[in-house]
Amino acid sequence: VSGRVARNTMASDASGWYARLDHVCPDRVEQLSGWLDSWEEAVTHGTPVAATMPNHWPTLPAGLLSEPGAVVEHLLSRYEADNDGRSPRGAYSTPSKLVQAVLADELKSTRNKTSKRPPATLSLAAMPPGFREYAERLNEAARGGCEESGDEAVEAGERTRSGIPLPFADPAVGGGVVPCRAIKIHILRSEGFSPSEIRADTLRLLRGMQMVDSSEVAVACTRRRVLLTLAKVGLVNLLGEGDEARIGRSEAELILEESICCADSLRGDWPWTESPRLLVSRPPWLRIKDRFRGYPDGSELRKQLSRSLRGTTESDGSPRFAALRGNVNLYRLFLERSMKLVREGGRIRMIIPDALLREKSSVALRKLMVEGNQWVSSWSFPEPQRVFPGASQGVLVVGLTIGGSTEVMTSFGPLEIHDLSANTGLDSKTPFLEMERGPWSVWTDMTWAVPRIPRDRYTRNAVLKAIGDLADQPRLGEEGNWLNPTDEPIRVRVGEIDQTNWSAGISDWCTDSQGVPFIRGAHFCLEDREVRISHPAYDVNIDGGSIERSQALWKGPIEPRGISRVACQAIVNAQKERRLRWAVVAPDCVL
Repeated sequence: VSGRVARNTMASDASGWYARLDHVCPDRVEQLSGWLDSWEEAVTHGTPVAATMPNHWPTLPAGLLSEPGAVVEHLLSRYEADNDGRSPRGAYSTPSKLVQAVLADELKSTRNKTSKRPPATLSLAAMPPGFREYAERLNEAARGGCEESGDEAVEAGERTRSGIPLPFADPAVGGGVVPCRAIKIHILRSEGFSPSEIRADTLRLLRGMQMVDSSEVAVACTRRRVLLTLAKVGLVNLLGEGDEARIGRSEAELILEESICCADSLRGDWPWTESPRLLVSRPPWLRIKDRFRGYPDGSELRKQLSRSLRGTTESDGSPRFAALRGNVNLYRLFLERSMKLVREGGRIRMIIPDALLREKSSVALRKLMVEGNQWVSSWSFPEPQRVFPGASQGVLVVGLTIGGSTEVMTSFGPLEIHDLSANTGLDSKTPFLEMERGPWSVWTDMTWAVPRIPRDRYTRNAVLKAIGDLADQPRLGEEGNWLNPTDEPIRVRVGEIDQTNWSAGISDWCTDSQGVPFIRGAHFCLEDREVRISHPAYDVNIDGGSIERSQALWKGPIEPRGISRVACQAIVNAQKERRLRWAVVAPDCVL
């Protein structure tokens, strides 16, 4: 408990520091440049960053001392929110711990290729002299074969010696958390190599990066952050031209200008000719309707952006995006764009909202993931606060291999913070479900939604059995069955009265009022696992000040249907055990 309280206190201190910084330095670009300058001075002189900050800035809390890069990420997210007309209070940055786990999981298959452990050879001391010459030849062949297989992919530019596939891309790099975490893994895996080998491999990694962002400020911050990350571990000389072990600053900056570019990766061309082998990203979680909130002509700018995205085509004239459905969220477009950018057999890991797993507007995108590619895995965090502080929705990490089709997708979840591992990605005891293509297609009627499954094993099995049983039953939209014996599909309507547009016709219920019962969500009552309609028109014992009497009377021009209907209340709260409540409503009411 004390540890949890300490973490919460540190989080609130950090949040308060950003607010105090806004008071003394309201220019957000100046905040970013000032922080990066202080960080560089701290790296150069080997002092804490708190000692090099401008004197008029507020005192840095302990929670922000250890990760200067995370401060860059958060300052940048506040700048972009403010620049777009959104509140900086709701801005959140990508947690480095989550990115570390994603990269560790993705790169663990290359760990054996980077080991400096010598190959197995025969001991010569225990052999008779006549066999030693033959055994020596076998040993040389083993050593040579190991070096050849390890160096072949490196020399071809397909990966670094530390095991990172190249080119390595991020189409929405933001503050640079993905490349910087990859660099830290690269450094850890380079132990055992000589300084000159590490320097050469680091240059190989930097030249193989393909990092893009549409914001010039974000690109400038990422270039500087990568430079300082390398300098901190002694791989870049900030004050000189470098040496056998260190890269000179001018050389590093020249490479970073080419590998970290400012471009519109959604509507524009990819700045490089070679397709990525690995793409890891946390794209913006932002709907088009939420863009340009602070602009006087924001509505027109949103329409222009939507028209431009819908009109974007590939070189062969085909539309670039098939996922432009409903309230378009930018993360869906980044995921679809990434599937076209990465080469056949390449890998994508993307951190996105878990709404992708079930929302109707993502059906087209899920079909593309399953039927046109290999959707390998998904990590689902339904409670994001401790995993992704500031996020108001569940977090999902998808893993795809480009090309082919999906036969089995492993769904990990529901996950918690302790399931993450900095070394292996996820703990070995993490709950998971293997979604086999056949049953999966039947469960979801080929929409490829992923069910929300409980963490407890016994409850989990019961839910899976219920899903399987329901999958064999007819659906409301199907005709000619016991549920609907007619030849017409059953229409499902979203209510009869819009409360916003018809608010003048809705009032509280009084005994002597003229009108008809108005049924809304509050009137669905669950008692002893049975759903009933609790409305004062049908239950005279409801108290006068109860919520059931509020907004319960309809006096508008729309008449009741005159027939009984089956009504369903959908519960949004994921923590509720029962998410759908069904009841028969009387002929004399409106919904």
